[in-house]
Parts: sequence; structure tokens; C-alpha cells
Amino acid sequence: MARKKGSDRRRISGSDPLGAIIDIGSNTVRLVIYGGPPRAPTTLFNEKVTARLGRDLDENGLLAEDSIDLAMGALRRFALILADLEVTRVDTVATAAVRDAKNGEDFLAQVEALELEPRLLSGIDEARISAEGVLGAFPSARGIVADIGGGSLELVPVEDGKVGEGCSLPAGTLRLARIGGGDRDKLRDKLKKMIGKDAPAMAQGGDLYLVGGTWRALASFARAQIDFPLTDPHGFTMTREEAAELVKKLAKTDVETIRATPRVPSSRADSLPEAASLLHVLLKHCDPERIVASAWGLREGLMMRRLDQYQLAQDPLLAGAIEFAESRGASAMQATRVAGWTVDTVRSLRPGAERLRLAAIMLGLAAMQTEPNLRVGQGVDWALHKRWIAITPEGRAMLAASICANSTELEMPEAVVALASKEALDEAITWGLGLRLARRLGAGSARSLDATRLTREKKTLVLALAKSHAALYGQPAERDLAMLAAHLGLEPEMRVMGEKKLPEKGEPSLLLDQPMKG
Repeated sequence: MARKKGSDRRRISGSDPLGAIIDIGSNTVRLVIYGGPPRAPTTLFNEKVTARLGRDLDENGLLAEDSIDLAMGALRRFALILADLEVTRVDTVATAAVRDAKNGEDFLAQVEALELEPRLLSGIDEARISAEGVLGAFPSARGIVADIGGGSLELVPVEDGKVGEGCSLPAGTLRLARIGGGDRDKLRDKLKKMIGKDAPAMAQGGDLYLVGGTWRALASFARAQIDFPLTDPHGFTMTREEAAELVKKLAKTDVETIRATPRVPSSRADSLPEAASLLHVLLKHCDPERIVASAWGLREGLMMRRLDQYQLAQDPLLAGAIEFAESRGASAMQATRVAGWTVDTVRSLRPGAERLRLAAIMLGLAAMQTEPNLRVGQGVDWALHKRWIAITPEGRAMLAASICANSTELEMPEAVVALASKEALDEAITWGLGLRLARRLGAGSARSLDATRLTREKKTLVLALAKSHAALYGQPAERDLAMLAAHLGLEPEMRVMGEKKLPEKGEPSLLLDQPMKG
């Protein structure tokens, strides 16, 4: 949208808006305003209207007049909000319903009159952009992205950070019931033929990434069946066998029971049985190793297209954690110093653990800015339930365990224990105890870390202090050193040394803008 720039963009909830996306879909019309770091944008405002523009397409090829009225009412509201907030960068896109409708051009002319400059996406464009959104959230994704909207289903392969040749099929949630005519066996047969004809080369293994509100509702239903401790459907993963059992379960479950399931939107409940039939066909056709729910898709793909090569290469977890921690008074530079100072305490870094350790330290420092009685509970909630990008459930549990250990709470909450192995939690506890010693030794000052060293020597954990800072070693430091050493199975030792005799400091391999590894 080419709006004239205002002299000062307004702030929403304390964050400058990066820009906005208006997504005119077959089922809903939605405005999302994003803020935060470009590589890990956060949602500042999110509103949708269920206009069901594609409701009558299969009957008469037209967008229904009452649906157009609903959509235009929402769009007028959105345009006014964006103008008042002085959001200057807005992408307005229309997808399957407008693309397929005889009166689609007339509808777009009404949208243009609001100065929103809508762009009509082709099916292939929609598939590619959605896949780019998935790659933004899962940089190492390999497999098939299946994005279901109201009017269409996009299938596109992804691998090695690249998007392959995709396709768009007329199999959106508004069309599934009509395709099968109420007969789910007939629906499966027709979907099998449709997908086999138009996407024959996509049966290649890897993972199946599910994008769209209906798939997220399906993931919420699946999580409720196993009492999964995380609340965010993004990143929820099932094995192929678990997904097949879910399909069977949904086939036997009435819609009222589905609607009563926690976190399953009532507006999506009716479509879940047909979506399960579609998932059954995709499992057969794609033969995936895992099924992964992604909250990132078309809109986030549009946001990723705005980034330069340097921004795209940044680690999305660290980008998000840095912005979050710094907004709460914690310093990313201090976190990096602590990571370098404690590097000798890390026993065996698993792939990708360095980035988790830095994120854990940043969240631990942020938690210390809150009241003592809130630090652990709030920090654990951040770790487990905030929408972090590019992190596994076990990684979330490790963040939470580190935050607990930072406050010497070594009995982990049940949700944390359920998500990670003992080995992983023990490693994360080391991070938290190391952070505790580093921040309490000299009240978190940079000079205290420069004048001290923490090293391992065979069976001993040595805290060496320059003579100028020997007085830092009081009872609190003694207790913290002993606790960390005991967790590592080492003996604690304190040494006072000359300024020039301090052991070499471990070099931190943690860069704030490093690409994601592992």
C-alpha cells in the first residue's frame, strides 16, 4: 500500500510497527500488524471477520453479495485503523475466492477505492509465499507444505532453504464437504485422484508442514487428547502413526464433542472431520516422517520477503529472545559476556545448544527484573508458552529448567519434565546455575567478569579472582560456586591470582546475529 508517510509512526503496545498484512481469503478477511525484530516479528494487532467470500463459488461462480458487504465493512475499518496508526507499509493480498470468482475484479475495484492497493495472488504465488513463511519458522524444513484455506489447498516442496514447484488445488475447507457430498469415503477417493493427478512428484518423504487455521484447530484437538503441556499449536509435531490414529479418532467423534474440546475454535469444528479425511490422503500420498503444525504461512512469508539477505540469515530464536529480554531491562551484551564466562562449565553441547544457552541466559536475566515471587513462574511461562520461533518442545523445557535453576529451584515443574530428557534438563540446570554465579558474583558488572575466571581442571571447578577483586568472594559466591560444582560432579576451589596470571578466558562462540545452527 503506497500511503504517504506520516511524520511519526504511532506505537502499539510499546513497539514500533514493522508493517501490516491484509489477507483477503475465501473464508476470512484479516488484518495483522507486526512489530518487533524483522526476523522474528510479533503480532501487535490481529483481527479477522468471517466473511465467507467463497461460500457460493461452486454453485454460481460468484462472491456472495452479503459476504462482500461483510468484507468491505471490515476493510473500511482496517483502512481507518492503519491510517490512524500511520502504518506506512501494508501488503493487501487476495487469494482463491477472489481469484476464481466472476465478480472478483469488481470486488477488487471496491478495495482499491479504499487506497489499499490489493494484489491478486495466483495459486502458485500463494503456494510459494506460504512455503517461504514455513521456511522462516523452520529454516531446516524438508518435505511438503500443505496450506489449506477456505477455497484452496496449496502443496509445495521445501528443502535446503529453497521452495520447489508447487500447485494449488480447489480443496479448501469451504469446498471439502461439497466434494464428498457428505460421504467421507467418496471425499477421500476424489481427493486421492485430485492430488495424485496434480501433485504426483511430491511423494518424497521428509515432513508434512500443516499451515492454516483448520490445521491449527486439528493440532489443538490432537494436543487435548494427550494432555500436551504446551498451549501454542505452532511446532506441535506428530509421528506418521500418531497422525493416522488422530484421523481415526476424528472419524468417530461427533462435531459437538469436537466443538467442546479446549482451544478448538467453534468456527473450525464443523470442518475438522473433512480435514481429517484430507490428512489421511496426504499421509498416504506424501508418506511423511513427521507432521508439523506451523502458525507461519502466507502472511509471514510476505513479511520474510521484505528482509534482506543478512536479516534472513539471523537466528529467529535469538532475534526474538534479544528483543523480548531487552524490552524487559535485560542486556543482550551482558548475556553474551555471561555465556563466555561460563563456557567451561558446559559438559556436552548437543547440536544447536549454544543458541539455546544464550536464549536461556537472556530470559533468565529478564526474569530477574520482575518481583522475586514472580520470577520463576513468569519465566517458565515465557519459556513454555510464548511463541518462540525455531525451537523444539525439548528446547522450551531447557529454557524453563535454566530459569528455575537460576533461582535455585532444582525440582522441575511436571510440564518441564514431560518435555525433555533428564540429560537435557541437567545440561540446562548447569546453564542456570552458571548464570546465577555470574550475575551474583559482582552484581552483574562487566568488570567483575573481566577480573575473574571460571574454569574446569580435571575434577575441580576453579573460580579465579584477580587480587583487586578478591573481596567479591563472600558467602553468596561460595554457596553458588559449591552448588554449580556439585551439579557438575566437581570440587569447588577459589584462587586469588595476580591480574596477569588469570587463566585465559573461554572464547564465547555465541554471536547475537549468527545464523541458526543445529
